[in-house]
Amino acid sequence: MKRVQKFGIMLASYLHKTIEMHITMRKSALFLLIVILTACSTVPLTNRRQFTAIPSQQMLSLGTQSYQQVLSQEQVSSNQSDVRAIRQVGRRVTEAVEEYLRQIGRENIVADYKWEFNLLKGDQINAWAIPGGKIAFYEGIMPICQSDDGIAVVMAHEIAHAIADHANERMSQQLSLQLGGMALSQALKQESETTSQLAMAAFGVGSQLGVLLPYSRKHEQEADELGLYFMAMAGYDPREAPRLWQRMSQASPNRTPEFLSTHPNPESRIQFLERKMPKALEYYKAN
Repeated sequence: MKRVQKFGIMLASYLHKTIEMHITMRKSALFLLIVILTACSTVPLTNRRQFTAIPSQQMLSLGTQSYQQVLSQEQVSSNQSDVRAIRQVGRRVTEAVEEYLRQIGRENIVADYKWEFNLLKGDQINAWAIPGGKIAFYEGIMPICQSDDGIAVVMAHEIAHAIADHANERMSQQLSLQLGGMALSQALKQESETTSQLAMAAFGVGSQLGVLLPYSRKHEQEADELGLYFMAMAGYDPREAPRLWQRMSQASPNRTPEFLSTHPNPESRIQFLERKMPKALEYYKAN
């Protein structure tokens, strides 16, 4: 009888722990579902729904910190002609994008952006963008650009990443996976080191830091599409985009340019751009 009672107690304890575990799992799942449902937004033009759970002010703060860190580690180019070209094209594209966002009632996206464009020393064929409108080119990409239209292809692509909030989307996914059911607002305070590391990885900035979390093909294709429209809105010829990506793929016979190392196959990307070209040309002719 004592053995039966002992077994019953053990069984009851096991069932109690099992039920508690299932309740905890259900609560975590419910929490994640609530976060996902309340943190969904849509990307302008493509209208794709995305999961962006990190507050925009937090992303802007992380972006500013990351950009300053990179600039403290790398040198700004002394080629004043190319620096001017980068900044002129950047201003022209962002002005066109901001005007478009005002027209569709989405100007809140860039309300707190402080656009900044820098050309960094280095022969790597690369460029990147950080939340809040912080963009950098490397000197190595300038011969591939060849002209203002070419610069606009790369510039608009990077601006598209910033407008579409791709970094927030990647960080939100990574934080949800790494920190589980912890509230993101709490995680951002308590796990500051993890958050900072994820930010640098998600932004993929700096030649020394490397691209640690490459954008997905979905994000790259979306940036290609938006970038094509954005450069056209600014009055740059979108037909230069397929030509630039062709030059990019031929730039380094023995190694893949850094800018292409995490991007879709150049041939597939060119075909995609050609499919979107008619709509882009409508924007171009209108501007």
